[in-house]
Amino acid sequence: MTTDLSKTPEGPRPAAPAVVTPVDPRLLVREEGFAGYWTEFLRKLRSGELGSLPVVVGLIVICLVFQLQDSAFLGAENLSNLFITAAGTGLIAVGIVFVLILGEIDLSVGSVSGLAAAVFAVLNVNHGMPEWLALILAILTGTVAGVLHGFFFARIGVPAFVVTLAGLLGWNGLMLEVLGANGTINLDDSGLVAKLTNHYFEDISAAYGLATATVLAYFLVAWRDARRRAAAQVPSRPFAEIVLRTAALAVPAYAVAWVFNQYKGLPLAVVIFLGVVVALDLVLRRTRYGRKVFAVGGGVEAARRAGIDVATVRISVFALSGTMAALGGMFLASQINAANQSSGAGSLLMNAIAAAVIGGTSLFGGRGKTWSALLGVLVIQSIASGMALLGIASAVQYMITGAVLLAAVVIDSVSRRTQRTAGRV
Repeated sequence: MTTDLSKTPEGPRPAAPAVVTPVDPRLLVREEGFAGYWTEFLRKLRSGELGSLPVVVGLIVICLVFQLQDSAFLGAENLSNLFITAAGTGLIAVGIVFVLILGEIDLSVGSVSGLAAAVFAVLNVNHGMPEWLALILAILTGTVAGVLHGFFFARIGVPAFVVTLAGLLGWNGLMLEVLGANGTINLDDSGLVAKLTNHYFEDISAAYGLATATVLAYFLVAWRDARRRAAAQVPSRPFAEIVLRTAALAVPAYAVAWVFNQYKGLPLAVVIFLGVVVALDLVLRRTRYGRKVFAVGGGVEAARRAGIDVATVRISVFALSGTMAALGGMFLASQINAANQSSGAGSLLMNAIAAAVIGGTSLFGGRGKTWSALLGVLVIQSIASGMALLGIASAVQYMITGAVLLAAVVIDSVSRRTQRTAGRV
């Protein structure tokens, strides 16, 4: 220790210790180049910060296995149909992601999707209401159902599991009542709802244009974010990294666009699905509302002490889940061009929940992305499509999907335990 030369009655005054400015480890990583990124990658693996890596690797493995068994799996027609079929369940899964982030569950989404399809069919076909108006009212039906679930859960205190289980039974009964004795209502095969899954943008510029817009949007957002962070003197991505990430996105984006153009063109269902995923991702990551959802999922009491209206957030999330279930129900009705007594039944509920969990959304709350729904539903639909091509019984498909779901939950549990051990949670 050095001493100050100034005198005090007790003697020389000790000098204050030098202030050491802490250095953000992310800055050190980027200064070390590729070696630094590799070291950081290994650190994240050891600490359980896996992100979407397991599901991406799993999806690649699934595609390779089925392609080796049947070369038609990665064919243009099969992949186009795979994406279209995944849209309905995927939209429902997006709403489930929000509910799971709260640490809750919604068991009613299958019945709500069927009810919305029934409401649309009755209003449009039986009563002659314009399609656009019947579609809006059908989607609002899902919103109202979600608000009711959220109210009983957030305001009355009934567990979400019980409320939505009651909804599963009640809305299914109401759907049967709405459909009437006939039980099946066929939709206009050239109408608005039918076009949701039957319409293609045949011009090749549509698919390539969407890929280009996606890549450019990602680059501009990442570049702008980096500039803002640099101006605030906080760690930011260097320009070279942004370019590399953009190129990594461009490869699959243009590959998928090429595949679509080899068949009928860009499906409208894919455009809507991706648009919803991107929009709600921005809501989750870039808005105060999204931060409130994560805060409530991370700890209800802490969120309440921070001044967040927990009940309102919960009600709004269940309303969103009901809305997305109704929208997904419209896509599912479009695929069969009808609303019937089996709408929303079968494995739809389990597939929607499994898609969100398999994609990386935590069952324990506080962690998840809307992209989880996209990745998860692609895994599930890839398994179903591959099984169908190989002529394997649906019973085997259920067992494999169940095994994948269990693996996803195990990875999530181990990841959280590892992060807790490493002091990251």
